[in-house]
Amino acid sequence: MELIEKTLGSFVEKWADETPEKDFIIYADRDLRFTFKQFNDRVDQLAKGLLKLGIKKGDHVGIWATNVPDWLTFTFATAKIGAVLVTINTNYKVHELEYLMQNADLTTICLIDGWRDSDYVSMLYELVPELKTTQRGFLKSEKFPFLRNIIFIGQEKHKGMYNTPELLLMGQHIDDKTLNEAKANVFANEVINMQYTSGTTGFPKGVMLTHINILNNGFWIGECQLFTANDRVCLAPPLFHCFGLVLGIMAIITHGASVVMIETFDPLLVLASIQKERCTALYGVPTMFIAELNHPMFNMFDLTSLRTGIMAGSPCPIETMRQVIDKMHMTDVTIAYGLTEGSPVMTQTRVEDPIEVKVGTVGRELPGIEVKIFDPETGEELPVGAQGEVCCRGYNIMKGYYKNPEATAEAIDKDGWLHSGDLGVKTEDGNFKITGRIKDMIIRGGENIYPREIEEFLYQMPEIKDVQVAGVPSPKYGEQVGAFIILHDGKNISEEDVIDFCRGKISRFKIPKYIFFVKEYPMTASGKIQKYKLRQMSLDLLKTKGVTVI
Repeated sequence: MELIEKTLGSFVEKWADETPEKDFIIYADRDLRFTFKQFNDRVDQLAKGLLKLGIKKGDHVGIWATNVPDWLTFTFATAKIGAVLVTINTNYKVHELEYLMQNADLTTICLIDGWRDSDYVSMLYELVPELKTTQRGFLKSEKFPFLRNIIFIGQEKHKGMYNTPELLLMGQHIDDKTLNEAKANVFANEVINMQYTSGTTGFPKGVMLTHINILNNGFWIGECQLFTANDRVCLAPPLFHCFGLVLGIMAIITHGASVVMIETFDPLLVLASIQKERCTALYGVPTMFIAELNHPMFNMFDLTSLRTGIMAGSPCPIETMRQVIDKMHMTDVTIAYGLTEGSPVMTQTRVEDPIEVKVGTVGRELPGIEVKIFDPETGEELPVGAQGEVCCRGYNIMKGYYKNPEATAEAIDKDGWLHSGDLGVKTEDGNFKITGRIKDMIIRGGENIYPREIEEFLYQMPEIKDVQVAGVPSPKYGEQVGAFIILHDGKNISEEDVIDFCRGKISRFKIPKYIFFVKEYPMTASGKIQKYKLRQMSLDLLKTKGVTVI
C-alpha cells in the first residue's frame, strides 16, 4: 500500500487551488462559511502572525477550546510552520491544566473564555499570575519556563494576552517568502499533533502523532464510508479528541469534502444542521445518537440526505443501530475502533456489512495496518475465536509518548506491536469483537465476567434506554456485578424486575447483584463513559441505602 507522504498544509492548499469556491467549513446555526480558498488565506495570515510572535518549528502550541470556528485555523496554521498543536481537554480543571502545561512544555496557549462552569481565563491567571503585569511578548513564568505567549481566540482583550484579530494583523508584517521558507522545512514524518490520554495507567501522557499518522488514517476512514468531495459531514465530537480531528477533519480534508461543525453538542442543533445543509454523514458516540433519536422534536426534521457516518467511542446497542439505519436513513453507517496511540483507528466496519457485523463487531483492519490477538500472559498469537489482547502494527503507530520512553516501551513492544489493553476475539469472517478492557473485566470468586455480554443482554428489556456494567467491591467474592441503568422517559421497573429478567437466562454468577437506576454516567468531554468511576459511584449509592460492602 502506498502511503500519503504529504503534510496537512498541502491538502488545504490543494483544495484551495482546485475547488476554491467550494464550502469547506460551515456553521449552520450562524450561517458562517469558509470556502477552501477563504480558509487557506486565513490560515496563511494566522501562520504569519504566529511566526511574528516568534513561534517556530517544533514549538508546542496548546489549544483549549470547544469546536469554535478558528480551532481549525490554528490547526492548519501551526501545521504549515511545523509547530506541534497540543490539544487540551475542554473538561480540564486547574490542576489538570497545570500538569499538561508543564509536561508538554507549552510555549503558547490559545484559549476561549470558558465552557460550562469553567472560566478558562480566570484559571490561566491563577496559574500564570505574571500575565497581569507583564508586557505581551515578554512573559516569564516561574512555574512554566517554556511559556511565552497567550492567545485569546476571539475579539475580547485580556491583560497579557494577544487576540485573534491582532494576530491576523501582525501577520501582515511577515512576507510570503518567510512563510514559504517555513513551509518548505516541514516534513510528513514529523510530529504535528499531541493529544493527552490516560491510557491504561498513571498520569495522562502526550501521544505524539505525525502528518503521516493522521492523514493516512483519516484517508482510509473516509474510504470506508465511500467519501467523495460531494459529502457533507455533520461533526459533533470535540476536535481536541481523535474522533473529531482524525475521523472527522482528516477524513474530510483528504477527500475534499465539507464539514458542518457543531460547536458544542446539542441534539437539536445537530438535527437542524443536517436538514439545513443536507448533510450526507453524521458522527457521534452512541449517547449522542440516543439523544438525537429521543429528542421530542426528532420527527420534525428531514434527515433523508444522510447516508453514512461513524458511531464510535463505546459499544452500540443493536436497537440504537436499527433506529439510526431506519429513522435517520444512515444505511451505510460504520463502526470504528482504536486508541489515540494508533492515530486512532485500527479497525472499521464497511458500508456493505450487515447490521449484525455493525453491532456485534468493530469490523476488520484498515489497509496498511495489521491487527492480531495475543495472549496477554505469554505474548503468543491466538487463533480465531480465542480471546486475548487486541494489538496492531503499521503506519498508524504513534512516535511515542512525549518525554516518556518507559511508558512508550510498555505500550509498543520490540516487534512494533501497539498493545491496546482491550480484550477481543477475531471471528471466522475476519472481523474483530471487543469483549472488554483487561482492567474492566470483573473477577467474581475466580469467574471472569465481561461487562459487554451482560450489557447486551439487558438491552433486550424494552424499558432500558442505556446500561453500563462494572465491578462493585465485595469482601466475599472480590467483586460483584453492578448494573447502572438509565430508563426510557416514562418507564419504571424495579431491581427485582431486572433480576427476574436475568434469572434462568444467564449464568447465576453473571446476574447483577447490585442494580442502580441513574440519570447519567460519568463521562469524558469526548462522550466516553468512565467505567472506573462507576465503581466509586456504586459505593456512594450503596451508602445512601445504608449498605456497606467494604
